[in-house]
Amino acid sequence: MTSAGAPERSGTTRGGGTLYRGDLGMWSWVAHRITGVLTFFFLFTHVLDTALVRVSPNAYDAVIETYKNPIVNLFEVGLVGAVLYHALNGIRVMLVDFWEKGAKYQRAMLWAVLGVWIAVMIPGAYFMLVRTISELVGGH
Repeated sequence: MTSAGAPERSGTTRGGGTLYRGDLGMWSWVAHRITGVLTFFFLFTHVLDTALVRVSPNAYDAVIETYKNPIVNLFEVGLVGAVLYHALNGIRVMLVDFWEKGAKYQRAMLWAVLGVWIAVMIPGAYFMLVRTISELVGGH
């Protein structure tokens, strides 16, 4: 055991050390948890603001109006990125768990997830931001 309490591994590719040392798989795990929590809080907020329509339609309209600004548009792009990564990585996790060769190919599948994520996010972010950017720079 190290002084931090993490177990030592003697056969790692990095020549020993603690169990987690910034390996790609660890960061994938961390990102999966963070994107899951962010998605949960978005859904919670969405349920609350949608419930306002039953309580006070004017309050609902006011809340929806606050969402129509460039900062919220950036958060929407972030939300789409988080949900997309979480979904793609979730498929990878299921393949690792239930496919007999999943563990062998988990690193390659992670790179595939990241490649698909980038390939979808670049045009997606463009189309999500084009109206906001054109409004900011005086377009129509």
